Amino acid sequence: MSLIIFRNHYVFNQAKVVEMKIVFFLIVILHALIHLPGFLKGFEIKEIKELTSQISMPLGIVWLAGFLLFLAFGILFLVNFQKCWMVGFIATLISQILVMLFWSEASYGSLPNILIFAVSLVSYGDFNFDRVNRQEISNILDQNRMAEDRIINEGDIQYLPEPVRHWLHNSGIVGHEFINIGHVTQKADVRMKPEQKKWMKAVATQYTTLNSPAFIWSIKLRMNQLLFVRGRDKFVRGKGEMMIKLNSLINIVNEHGAKIDEGALQRYLGEMVWFPSMALSPYISWQEVDSLTATASIAYEGTSGSGTFYFNSNGDVVKYFAMRYRENGADAKRYGWEIRIMDYKAFEGIMVPVKMTSTWKLDEGDWNWLNLEVTDIKYNRNAIYNSK
Repeated sequence: MSLIIFRNHYVFNQAKVVEMKIVFFLIVILHALIHLPGFLKGFEIKEIKELTSQISMPLGIVWLAGFLLFLAFGILFLVNFQKCWMVGFIATLISQILVMLFWSEASYGSLPNILIFAVSLVSYGDFNFDRVNRQEISNILDQNRMAEDRIINEGDIQYLPEPVRHWLHNSGIVGHEFINIGHVTQKADVRMKPEQKKWMKAVATQYTTLNSPAFIWSIKLRMNQLLFVRGRDKFVRGKGEMMIKLNSLINIVNEHGAKIDEGALQRYLGEMVWFPSMALSPYISWQEVDSLTATASIAYEGTSGSGTFYFNSNGDVVKYFAMRYRENGADAKRYGWEIRIMDYKAFEGIMVPVKMTSTWKLDEGDWNWLNLEVTDIKYNRNAIYNSK
C-alpha cells in the first residue's frame, strides 16, 4: 500500500511541475510577442500608437532579436534542453537594454525579464551541477575499466563466515562475473530534519566502483513547485564529501573531513547488498557473530569503518547497522544508523534489495529519514554504457 501511495504522490508532484512549466512557457511566449511591435514600427510595417518614441530600423532589428530569442528560449526550456539558460541570459540582456532605452513605454517589461533571468540562472545551476557530477563519475569509472572480468566460484567464498556464504549463494553471485561497477537509480521519500512531519519526494542515481572503492550519489528533492534541492554524496580515494544546494545554486551543506570520510565509507560498506561481490574485496575483513549475523570491517586509503549485517534463514540480508557520525563538528558523536530491508528483486541475475528504510537512532528517539525504492541496477559494461 505504501508503494502505491508513493507512486501516486510522485505522479501528482510531477504533474504539478509540468503544469508550472507550461505556465512559465506561456509567460515567455507572451513576453516574446510584446517585442514584435518595436520591430513592426522600426520597419514601418505598421503604426503602433502605444509606442510614441521613434524607433530606427537597426533598433527594430534588436526588437526582432528579442522576440526570436525569447521564442527560442521558451521552446528549449519546454523540451528540457540543458543549455537553454544561454539563450535566456542573452534574451533578457537585450530586452532589458530595450526597456531602459524606452523606459516610459516599456518599463513593465522588467518584471518578466527578472523572472526569466531567475529561471535561466537556476537552469544554469542545474547544468553546472550535472556537468561536475558527470566529470566526477567519469573519473571513478576510468579507475575501474581495466579490471579483469572473472567468474566467482566456490573457492572464492570458502573462507567467509557461513551466513555470508549463504547470502552470496542466495543472491546468485556465485557463478556470475565479478561486479566491478554498478549504477543504481532510485526514488525516495525524505525527511531532512527529525522534527519534520512532511515527506518530500526525491529521485536519485548512484555510481559505485569496487576495484577502487568509490561512490557518487546524486539526488534531486523537490520541496514545492518553486524550490528544490540538489545533493551529492561521494567517497573517492578514501575521502568523503557531502554537498547540498538549494535550486542547484546556494550551498546549504558543504562538508568534508575525517568524520565525513568514515561515515561515507560505512555507507559504502552497507551498500554491498546491491553489489554482493564486494564481500570478496581485499579491503574488507569479516567476523562471524552467530549463524545469522556477521560484522564487516573495511579500511581504504587511511579511512576505516565497520558495520553489522543481519540475515534471515533464507540467506537474505534483512538489516545493516553501523555506528556513524551524523554531524561533522568537533563535538560530534556516533549514533546508530540502521537500514531495514523489506523487498528484493533480481537485476541481471542478481537478487538485491529494492525497498528499504534508513533510520538514525538518536538520543531523543528514532529518526526515519529515508524510505527508498530501487528502480533499476546496471552492472559492469551496462553501467558504463549508461554513464555515456
